[in-house]
Amino acid sequence: MLIVSELVGNAVLHAAGPYALTLSLEPGRAGIAVSDGTADLSGRHRDAQREEPGGRGLKIIQALGADVFVSPASRGKQVIAVLTW
Repeated sequence: MLIVSELVGNAVLHAAGPYALTLSLEPGRAGIAVSDGTADLSGRHRDAQREEPGGRGLKIIQALGADVFVSPASRGKQVIAVLTW
C-alpha cells in the first residue's frame, strides 16, 4: 500500500490528469503502474535536503525492493514499480 500511495500521490501532486492505477500480479512479481496526463519525462528530481519534508518517495520505493521505471504513455506518462521475489 505504501508504494501505491506514493505513486498515486506523486501523480496527483505533480502531474495533470487523467490518472489511472493498474495493478498486476504474476508468480514471483507484482506490478504497480500509475498513468497521468503529463508527458514530461525529464524527472526533474533532486536529492532532498535534510530539512525538507518531502522528496524521498521514489528512493523509499526503491529501498523497499522495487524497480522503478518511467515511460511515455498514449496520453502522458506511466510510472511503474515492480516487486519481485
